[in-house]
Amino acid sequence: MPAGTPHARNVGSAPASIALEETWQPPITPELFRKFQQLIHQESGIWLGDAKTALLCGRLSRRLRARAVPTFDRYYKLVLEPDQREERVAMIDAITTNETRFFREPKQFEYLERRVIPRWKAEAEHGLRSKTVRLWSAGCSSGEEPYSLAMLAGTHLTADRGWKVTILATDISTRMLDRARAGIYRMEKSADIAPSFLKSCMLKGIDDQEGNMKVMPEIRQMVEFQRLNLMHDPYPEGIRFDAIFCRNVLIYFDPVSKGKIVERLTDSLQHGGLLFFGQAETLSGMNSKLRTLGPSVCTRSGDQSAL
Repeated sequence: MPAGTPHARNVGSAPASIALEETWQPPITPELFRKFQQLIHQESGIWLGDAKTALLCGRLSRRLRARAVPTFDRYYKLVLEPDQREERVAMIDAITTNETRFFREPKQFEYLERRVIPRWKAEAEHGLRSKTVRLWSAGCSSGEEPYSLAMLAGTHLTADRGWKVTILATDISTRMLDRARAGIYRMEKSADIAPSFLKSCMLKGIDDQEGNMKVMPEIRQMVEFQRLNLMHDPYPEGIRFDAIFCRNVLIYFDPVSKGKIVERLTDSLQHGGLLFFGQAETLSGMNSKLRTLGPSVCTRSGDQSAL
């Protein structure tokens, strides 16, 4: 990396001894699983189906070791204590799945580049909108999605032309948010990034950082990371977004919770704003306020400007 650039921390795989330790799992009864099931749903809106017992045991065993708690029963009693709010956050953090990559589901990024951004430019030229664009990556995981948005939008909507692009990136996992803020990734992930973006938006690690890449400061400064529980926390007050990406997140919620989240996201859209969701997800019959525009892209039913 260039002189003066802070070295990225090593993000290599964990030692083999740790992997061996994580194979140990104390027993859990069906009754206790149901208690955790209800508690996790109450805290996050995430619903673990009855087939997720092994997943729960595997993920929470780490927290038992971290807190030196011998059994799941003792751990359950611990997280119920009023002064254990941070441990309840750590519990949710442990059970969430965080799989993502740069420019995931590329057809949606193509839609943004070829259909949406040209419309924003045309509207700005005719005085129909400002040159401020607000995007929200809801469920940003380790940051690949919001940084992909920053690369794309920052390339086409440049500051020297008067544009200001801000991206809010939220996730329920504090662990993932820490990784996202660092903006450091293994070079293997570069395969999903176009060569032009790699050259203009990424720094290649050298010496002890060989094999890593880091998002350039001008791209990182476009993104603000915050912890946010989509089910329970207040959404950004007084802000409406031109586009919200909530992809491959809704599949972890039960139908009632999913409907509430979609309604709240819809209400957070700017006039003509777009809601992008995962191609494996469906909003059919969930929200009459939305209509489909493209590949897993919706807008408010009454908004004709988002064609």
